[in-house]
Amino acid sequence: MRDGTVIGLGDETLIITSDNSGAIGLKEQDHVAVPYDVVSYYAFRVAAMENIALGGHPVSVVMHNFCGGSEWEALVSGVECGKRELGFNQEIKITGSSETNMPLLQSALGVVVLGRQNRTLPEVRLDDATKFAVIGKPLVGEEVVNEEVAIAPLELFRWMSEQMGVQSVLPVGSKGILYELNELVDGVEVEECKVRAELDLYKSSGPSTCFIVAYDRVVEEQLLERAGPHFNRVEIERGQARA
Repeated sequence: MRDGTVIGLGDETLIITSDNSGAIGLKEQDHVAVPYDVVSYYAFRVAAMENIALGGHPVSVVMHNFCGGSEWEALVSGVECGKRELGFNQEIKITGSSETNMPLLQSALGVVVLGRQNRTLPEVRLDDATKFAVIGKPLVGEEVVNEEVAIAPLELFRWMSEQMGVQSVLPVGSKGILYELNELVDGVEVEECKVRAELDLYKSSGPSTCFIVAYDRVVEEQLLERAGPHFNRVEIERGQARA
């Protein structure tokens, strides 16, 4: 089970993913104070990562802006930054709408990413040939600003998604690493007692500041060398198949 909608359209398949944020921005009653290009960057980041994780190639971004009409350009700037990091600068078109009639007391933004499916996803199973790692660190709220160096780079996420020997990548969201491991692995229930990792398995990863990678054992050194300090091994004890 992945976050997103997959729709067959004749010879092509459309993938739709989304993210939103609230009370994050520069309004007086916002809970986290950050510029609007940062707000849109991280909302786009989540939706784009989920799209790629589903085998998609993003082609369009739709923004629902409740931060104010004058903030539109800053919001576009944040998405453009994400596009450049992914290497999709000329391929993704941006559109959307702003609420300008009714001013809100807090900032709010919704982002939808549309993509064309360009690869199918294999089943990820617990066997001796499959290994797991978390790339980056789960962060949320002001941690995202204060510990930016620990965030998995977008270009690293795309690079890993395209490597031979990488079975799957999956961004970690607000429900934490353990939840996403159970979404990723087929055929077994992954319990906390079966997982060995240095990271908090329940910590929210907010705007997908980290992601899980399932890969063939033979490519581990290649991935470790590329990810450097962002690479965190995850060992999962083999268990019984789900009923």
